[in-house]
Amino acid sequence: MPENEQNGNKEAGKEINAYAKYTGLAFQMIVIIGLFAFAGYKIDEATQHDAKWVTAALSLAGVFISLYIVIRSVKN
Repeated sequence: MPENEQNGNKEAGKEINAYAKYTGLAFQMIVIIGLFAFAGYKIDEATQHDAKWVTAALSLAGVFISLYIVIRSVKN
């Protein structure tokens, strides 16, 4: 196999690995934010708050935590 084709395959493999990595990060963000929002919803439901402050606060915390994980992962 010519050397150009081998380099092309290696580059394609790197692109696929990067795509899989960032797709996984997106799903990880969705899960983290979703779990925090769900926990906040259940807490608000159990305490019967008129305003859904716990849901909002935990959703925001989930966003910050997921962003922290993404930034830490992209740095490496």
